[in-house]
Amino acid sequence: MKVLYNVTVNIDHEAHDDWVDWMQKHHIPDVMATGCFLESKMSRVLAQDMGGITYSIQYLAPDMASYHKYVHQLAPALQQEHTERYEGRFTAFRTILEVIHEEGQS
Repeated sequence: MKVLYNVTVNIDHEAHDDWVDWMQKHHIPDVMATGCFLESKMSRVLAQDMGGITYSIQYLAPDMASYHKYVHQLAPALQQEHTERYEGRFTAFRTILEVIHEEGQS
């Protein structure tokens, strides 16, 4: 069973450009370097009313064991780095989804 780990982040307008750059060049590559995920995707949420700008960052784990390894052993340090860098300028929540159906890209 593949697992989709979704992190939704709302970032302040003032920190936005730096945050997007840092996520693409540092944070997401660091998460992928853990070896716990098969792929990642970062998307901007178009319909939202939270102030700031909202993004969904999705990581696909091959199984629940890989997800648990990431969350319990590796995520705390990576999340702490994010929190220290952007403290007070973001809100985040996480969702875990079981992948029921997949199709290849056309």
